[in-house]
Amino acid sequence: MDLATLRKFKPAAYEDAADGYRATADMAAKAKDAIDIRISSGIRAQLEGEAATAALGELKELAENFHYVQTECGLVSTALGGFAHDMAAAKRKLEAAIADAQAAGCTVNPDGSVAFPAGGTPVDGKVPEGGTVTGSGGPASPTADALYRQAVNAHPNPHYGKALEFANRIADAVREATDADTKWAPKLRALKADDDLTVSDHDWTDTQSDTSGVRDAGKGYLDSLPQPPKDGSPKDNAAWWNGLTPEERTAHLSLNAAQVGALDGLPSTVRDEANRVVLDQKHAQYRLELASIPKPPANEWTWITAGRFPVKVRTDEWMEWHRKYGERYEHLNQSLKGMDAIRKRFDQTGRRGLPEAYLLGFSAEGNGRAIIANGNPDTADHQAVYVPGTTSNLSNIDGNIDRMVSTWRVANNEADGKSVSTITWLGYDAPQSIYKDAPFRHYADDGAPAFNRFLDGLEASHSGGSGTHRTVIGHSYGTTLVGSAADHGTLNADDVITVGSPGVTVANAEDLDVPKGHVWNQEADGDIVPDIGRWGHGGHEWGNYWVVPSDEWFGANQMTTDTEGHSGYWDEGSESLMNQAYVVVGRYNKVQLE
Repeated sequence: MDLATLRKFKPAAYEDAADGYRATADMAAKAKDAIDIRISSGIRAQLEGEAATAALGELKELAENFHYVQTECGLVSTALGGFAHDMAAAKRKLEAAIADAQAAGCTVNPDGSVAFPAGGTPVDGKVPEGGTVTGSGGPASPTADALYRQAVNAHPNPHYGKALEFANRIADAVREATDADTKWAPKLRALKADDDLTVSDHDWTDTQSDTSGVRDAGKGYLDSLPQPPKDGSPKDNAAWWNGLTPEERTAHLSLNAAQVGALDGLPSTVRDEANRVVLDQKHAQYRLELASIPKPPANEWTWITAGRFPVKVRTDEWMEWHRKYGERYEHLNQSLKGMDAIRKRFDQTGRRGLPEAYLLGFSAEGNGRAIIANGNPDTADHQAVYVPGTTSNLSNIDGNIDRMVSTWRVANNEADGKSVSTITWLGYDAPQSIYKDAPFRHYADDGAPAFNRFLDGLEASHSGGSGTHRTVIGHSYGTTLVGSAADHGTLNADDVITVGSPGVTVANAEDLDVPKGHVWNQEADGDIVPDIGRWGHGGHEWGNYWVVPSDEWFGANQMTTDTEGHSGYWDEGSESLMNQAYVVVGRYNKVQLE
């Protein structure tokens, strides 16, 4: 790039193009939502049969196409904005150097050289002549800087040094623009889709590569934007987001989707948009990686003779495969199972009146994270946040999603026309073994701060003028986390329901940080977990006895429970589920107590 090209460059033209791509992304998002929320949900609500199923399949693929267009156009918009930002900075430097040169009586030539006038103390009766200098970009080392200054000071014409400074500034600006053009050109060329109508796993993983490329190229642009508050509260996060321009929001969503999706306090629609991109990218990545791993050998088992009796053992071939691939193969399969369960919930919107789902948190790392809401929490009159217990992870998220779907259906019927949102919160590392892990409360203590932030975030993002009524529901070890959250912070809730609780780490209901009389408990026949708690799990020690919420002196309202065992509390049509729903919608007079 030369000086003339840089002077003619118009950043506004690229900013306008960025606005156009952002508008296209917005239109694609609206089209996707129209298909998912209005059209597909309407079909599920009213139609059944092969034709309806086929139509839903086609609509799902179309919505996927729009989601991909939304994601890629957001990236293009951000890339164009980053390019315009870098080029505008270079052009500002150039224009400032030219203006300073002209003010000093120098002339900038088309090739970037600078002509300076005669001047200085006469030598042999003659004023030192003027001349022309070409910039090299200025000294790049202390030694070069010293030589440069020596040469400038030795020149008889004082305008020489000024002209050389202007020429170097001009050369720096042109070089900066050239570097920006060289850096951004391949990134922009890479932002194109395959010439077909199918959004494949390769297409989604390509968006990850595109994102990485734009992020690397646009570091300066990103650094210039307002950054999320470091260790900010949900209110701080909300204030940051509300203060961003549309361009800045697009940039953060495009390049930092996982970070945006994890920020408590941001609108649920924003977190959902960000986390769905992360989900689709990770789903595609895991599917491709799984396909690249050799399938486990069919002959897993063989028989050997040990003494007089045959013994069944795994084959050497299978053991070698397992050593190389087993752990990763298991993680990929289990994570994909959980991701498919989340997608299945998306596809249930409209069926039997079920509202849209919002993905408020997602990660496939480790045991996984998932936070899924039925209905928009930001506009709901009643919210219920459910914390699952031991053995919960991404692979088995389906059962925990179903529990809050069931709770939503019953609560919505009893809400007297008000809106309800029920949320499955798997935002912590739950114990994975009843015997090895669950006896320890550090899982609860480690996860409690995140739970408190999430509840505070629901408060910060709620847009209803009269606020919302919030109920926390803990099951099994999830009640231990709820107790720890109340014990170590502020539990931003109006009611707490403990279900099959082995203990909540505090001595009585009044310590759960909700108004007196607003702690509710359920213990079903055949549920042995509360008894395990009485032997010292997560209860509170009282003399030689460990108190759990099912104990009378704990002070909870003991709700009648007609289910059996540890996992039946959400059985459809049960009194157990109905009692929970009454609490969720604040119809306390209808709750049946023992």
